[in-house]
Parts: sequence; C-alpha cells; structure tokens
Amino acid sequence: MGIVQKVFYYHVASAWIGLLAFCVVFAASIAYLWKRSEGVNLLALASAEIGTVFISGTLLTGPLWAYPIWNTWWTWDPRLTTTLVLWFMYVAYMVLQSGGETEAKKRFAAIYGIVAFVNVPLVFFSARWWRSIHPIVVSSEGVALDARMKVALFASLGVFSLLYIYLLPLRMKSLELKARVRQLKSEVLP
Repeated sequence: MGIVQKVFYYHVASAWIGLLAFCVVFAASIAYLWKRSEGVNLLALASAEIGTVFISGTLLTGPLWAYPIWNTWWTWDPRLTTTLVLWFMYVAYMVLQSGGETEAKKRFAAIYGIVAFVNVPLVFFSARWWRSIHPIVVSSEGVALDARMKVALFASLGVFSLLYIYLLPLRMKSLELKARVRQLKSEVLP
C-alpha cells in the first residue's frame, strides 16, 4: 500500500483510544448517578472531549487511507456510519454538559452518557455483523497483520494511550479551574 499505510497506525490508534475514552464516560456517568460527585462528572466530560477529538481524527484520517485503497473518500459503510453517529452523540453530550450547572441537568447528561455508550459496541462490531468493506484487523483468531505491522500498531496504541492518560488530568484540572472562576464571578457580581 505504500506510504498511505502509515495513516493506518494513526487511524486505528485514534479510533481505539476514542472508544476507550467513551467507555470512561460510561463508567463515570454511572458513578455520577450513584455518588453525585462533581469530580466524577468532570472525569466524564473531560473524557468525552478527548474521545471526541480522537474520533474526529479517526473520521478525518479514514478517508485519507480509503481514497487510494478503495477509490472513494467515503462510503456509507456500517462502521463509517456508526462512527459518524457516535461522533454526533458525544458532541451532543458535551452540549448537554455545557449547560449543566444544576443537579438535574448533570443527571440528565449522565443518563445520556450511559445511553450514548450503546453505540460504542455497535461501532466495534459493525464490520463483523453487517456487510462491510472495512477490514477486520482484530478478531478471535488474533491480529491479522504482518509481525512488523503489529509492532508499529502496538507502539502507536501505546503512545496514544499515554497521550490520553496525560491529557485526561490536564483537562479535568482546566474544567475545575473554569468552574471555580464561574463560582467566584457569581459571588462577586450580583
């Protein structure tokens, strides 16, 4: 496939970490409904934002790989379509969270975060369940790649995982500071 194959490593790692981030949103949303902890709510929001960035990268790099290989930028393939729907769902989640100063709005956003997670397994299994031109790289039989490609893929997965682990507390801290500034403004300004 030549140079275009290099996009694959970014594309797959970005998709994988995006889906992982949405798993964190799911778990944090359940924890928020159980504990009503503001820190858990911030964890869900921060993970949703980072996951949306990674899924955006997936949706942008996919066509870069697809055009030279499939001779089309976009098809309404099940995996592509479910990923696009997933992206819209988590953008909607972030919009819900942006208006969530009250407890009821935060609860509603948490419930939506749980419901939106239903699409994560759909994205992962879509190429297996429905007719798709999308390759299935990871299956029950293992990873269907050459040994050198496996090394590159796992290295990119590791780097993207470390990037997610690095970005998550940074974004949570910035959301905490933003909430603190909003609180101070409300105390000072009548």
